[in-house]
Amino acid sequence: MKQFREDIQTVFEKDPAARSYLEVLLCYPGLHALWIHRVSHWLWTIDVHLVSRVLSHLNRFFTGVEIHPGAKIGRRVFIDHGMGVVIGETTEIGDDVLVYKGVVLGGTSPEKKKRHPTIGNHVVLGTGATVLGPISIGDGVRIGAGSVVVQSVPPGSTVVGIPGRVVHDGLKYTTDLNHGTLPDPITQTLVDLQGELKGVKERLKDLEGSAGRRPGRGRSKPSRASRPK
Repeated sequence: MKQFREDIQTVFEKDPAARSYLEVLLCYPGLHALWIHRVSHWLWTIDVHLVSRVLSHLNRFFTGVEIHPGAKIGRRVFIDHGMGVVIGETTEIGDDVLVYKGVVLGGTSPEKKKRHPTIGNHVVLGTGATVLGPISIGDGVRIGAGSVVVQSVPPGSTVVGIPGRVVHDGLKYTTDLNHGTLPDPITQTLVDLQGELKGVKERLKDLEGSAGRRPGRGRSKPSRASRPK
């Protein structure tokens, strides 16, 4: 019951749209998905695999959230909206993690081993973010919407783009993820290239101007007939 109350309080803390306990109990599929997962995960740990898989399949049907019963999820995790979230079998999620719609924590290997990511504490996974493989996402990391992360990320970083690039370093635990202010590394690279190209053009123009001002430029060479013998 303590964890039950903690989950409800987490919704109030991370979603300003939550107005009442009854509303949270009835209208938050991400919360329902976590509760069902806890039961299916317990069944998985006592080797009741088929029943746990059926329960997780029903969980997907009713909530739109697909969590393999083998996945390990910590405390005060909040799945906002939930639809399209996929969490693979060997995924490990720490405490105080915020997961938005469409997040995929997937594997990259068909082998029966650790093949899904490990998510640290206080991590924010933006809408549509994809994290693939047995990589580690450090504490306090923020992953921007639509990013694809295939390499481990150090604590406190902000990651955006495809593939994901670290655009900010500095440990700061926050659930704020203002996508409108996140830098775009590809756009920044193009802007830098444009600046360099402009500089090259100006330099080339200066060189051509200098060559045109050299003494004797443009004079024709004397013909062989007019040369003194």
